[in-house]
Amino acid sequence: MESQVDARTRELARIVWDHLVLSEPLSKADVILALGSHDTRVAVHAARLWHEGWAPLVVMSGGRGKVTSAWELTEAQVFGRVAREHGVPERALLLEETATNTGENITASRRLLKERGAAVGSGILVAKPYMTRRALATARRQWAGVSWSASAPELGFEAFGEDERQFIELMVGDLQRMVVYAERGFQVPMPVPAAAWAAYEELARLGYDRHVIR
Repeated sequence: MESQVDARTRELARIVWDHLVLSEPLSKADVILALGSHDTRVAVHAARLWHEGWAPLVVMSGGRGKVTSAWELTEAQVFGRVAREHGVPERALLLEETATNTGENITASRRLLKERGAAVGSGILVAKPYMTRRALATARRQWAGVSWSASAPELGFEAFGEDERQFIELMVGDLQRMVVYAERGFQVPMPVPAAAWAAYEELARLGYDRHVIR
């Protein structure tokens, strides 16, 4: 299939990717919290972590977001179905179906777990690879009393080439939010290297700005 973007654009996008992807060693936790999206590979990975014994409970969080607004089912329902198909039993699965953004993934899941009487001192965030850094920054602000780590499906940059433009637009929006949302107090500050910010600015100038906050 012919590429949707040129080599320079892909080079800039890889710089953004390299900053946004944050891989950390995992420790046993109280809950696995999967952040809903259009990418069901996240749900598959959450199920895998449950089977490996990293936590006894999986929360699938997501209503409908900017990419999934036309879905018949909520992101949580879709992720929950995938988890069941991969062997996660109902007793280990909770669905949070209201969140429309990353902050709400955290705060709404926190409310749900409190209502269920679940004590949470540690958690594993599961997200798309390029969402891991921002997910951690958000959780560490919105649920600061929990020790968080992040995990993602083992997918490289090239795995997102099916709709390369959408992929780049989402990353551009996420990198901008690393700065803007920290300034607004929505997530903890995580410095963005000059090279990554320059790549963001160039991609936005080239028109990959669909999800940029105006």
